[in-house]
Amino acid sequence: MKIIAFYLPQFHTIPENDEWWGEGFTEWVNVKNAKPLFEGHDQPRVPLHKNYYNLLDQKTLYWQADLANTYGIYGFCMYHYWFHGHRLLEKPVENFLKDKSIHIHFCICWANENWTNAWASGERKILIEQDYGEREDWEKHFYYLLPFFQDDRYIKEGNKPFMVILRPDIIECGQEMFSCWDRLARENGFDGMIFASQYPGSEEVEEQLTYCIEYQPNHAYRWAKNPFYLFAKRQKDKLMNRLNQLFHTHTFSTVYFEPKLEKRNYDVLWNAILTHKPTSDKCIPGAFIDWDNTSRRGNRGSVCIGATPEKFENYLEKLVWKARKEYKTDYLFLFSWNEWAEGGYLEPDEKHGYRYLEIVRAVLERNGELPQKADLRTEKGAL
Repeated sequence: MKIIAFYLPQFHTIPENDEWWGEGFTEWVNVKNAKPLFEGHDQPRVPLHKNYYNLLDQKTLYWQADLANTYGIYGFCMYHYWFHGHRLLEKPVENFLKDKSIHIHFCICWANENWTNAWASGERKILIEQDYGEREDWEKHFYYLLPFFQDDRYIKEGNKPFMVILRPDIIECGQEMFSCWDRLARENGFDGMIFASQYPGSEEVEEQLTYCIEYQPNHAYRWAKNPFYLFAKRQKDKLMNRLNQLFHTHTFSTVYFEPKLEKRNYDVLWNAILTHKPTSDKCIPGAFIDWDNTSRRGNRGSVCIGATPEKFENYLEKLVWKARKEYKTDYLFLFSWNEWAEGGYLEPDEKHGYRYLEIVRAVLERNGELPQKADLRTEKGAL
């Protein structure tokens, strides 16, 4: 079983974030400013020894890779932000690529949505608009990614680089773009490309892809809701979008109809994961540790109720068994390595220490799934 953890690079300053959110902004600002919103609410989350690291410090990358290898994480799925050639938060991943002494597998996930302030504000203002361009732009993007694909640590199937697309359903030229990249990969010594979606799309879109990741807890939230709720939500979203278009505003959905703090049941979500049947051989199972995005969204956010390390261990073990029987892949994507502002992280914190990392390794060991890679230790691994 190859557990691949999603990896967020927003733990260093960039000029754009300084401009939009204030000088010195990183994800740690949200994490430190979090407040408990109800009795027993686990906020703020504090990293062990108050390790509010800077991802531009190479020692941090050594430390992260060492932890991942020690506790059985096969690799990181690193978010990549590309807007018609404009890059954001690219330095940690580029520094990782340059340093061959960091022993951990990795792949790229293109976060291909508009960059907005929606995660921290009700305005939904577009800060950088996503523009997919045409063939010349697709080729420029591919050749930026090519050195990553060529790296020995990059996750491949056979001789095909594995790339995740956050939202392939919103790429109108997706089929042409993916065909272009597949051709370029073949021209550069590969046997093509492997594409996987992170969020669900239409059947037509998924036909273009090799895999569809059951990204959690998002998929579980949908599975746990009844069809009437999902239909009503879609209709409400359509109405709000239409009103916003007519009045050239975003206030209808964000002021008048935006829900208050939403509490989600940890056990209900995990039960949805464990009872759901994969809809095709393309499905890749997903797991999640916890969820709480109130450090970003405050009362407009959502939080899981009832998460504990003991429950996670029980559920993860069951999912490993389920994955063996029902899925046609040995991948399992995990939310997350370091999504501190969304409450999902393996990195040690003040409350649980290394407990979640220890659980992952113990589950893999009990099931004979611990990768050999887990016994490698990155040089300069201490932090």
